[in-house]
Amino acid sequence: MILSTPSSIDEARTPLIISGQSGKSTKLYEVCDILARQMERGEASGEVTKMTAIMGEEITETGDFIVNEKDKIVTLTADGIKKVEKFFQIENLSDAENIEIQNNIILALRAHNLMFRDQDYVVKDDEVLIVDEFTGRIMPGRRYSDGLHQAIEAKEHVKVKRESKTLATITFQNFFNKYKKKAGMTGTALTEEQEFRDIYGMDVIEIPTPTVR
Repeated sequence: MILSTPSSIDEARTPLIISGQSGKSTKLYEVCDILARQMERGEASGEVTKMTAIMGEEITETGDFIVNEKDKIVTLTADGIKKVEKFFQIENLSDAENIEIQNNIILALRAHNLMFRDQDYVVKDDEVLIVDEFTGRIMPGRRYSDGLHQAIEAKEHVKVKRESKTLATITFQNFFNKYKKKAGMTGTALTEEQEFRDIYGMDVIEIPTPTVR
């Protein structure tokens, strides 16, 4: 089991997660990575919305997939769907039995087009390590969820570890409040004084820096 814990006050609202390995095979991540490298990134003439559908506006697409960098979304084009169906020798990618293939090829394309080495993550000792987007610190033990971490591992040609499944979660605030007595010392507590008071019912006392004579 993996127990995730916070490393700074910036992560104070991140849930505490207890997870265990699933029995899902990792081979599909590697196969989808091979296909993703063969697919061509394209562009769309406009954004598909409810309004464009109601107005009957035709959106033209090029390539095998479209990347929405703002929302971090990848969508397959009609040509891309055909390429996936041909590669896996299936008739209809949208069929329920092919949903895993559909999800994994999207994950592989996200790994290649939206997740960047030495920016979102680093590779060290044959392992993909997440870089915190707020602090820039490496977060050992943390993994992207829903198969994205495995897709990045396949992309970087390191050992693809089995996907984990969540067994239990609790926010750190609720976890800490289970203790009858709480105390601590930090150099950043004063700026979070209101949060300590609202969430934990605790006061923050500032200790002046000693004067050196």
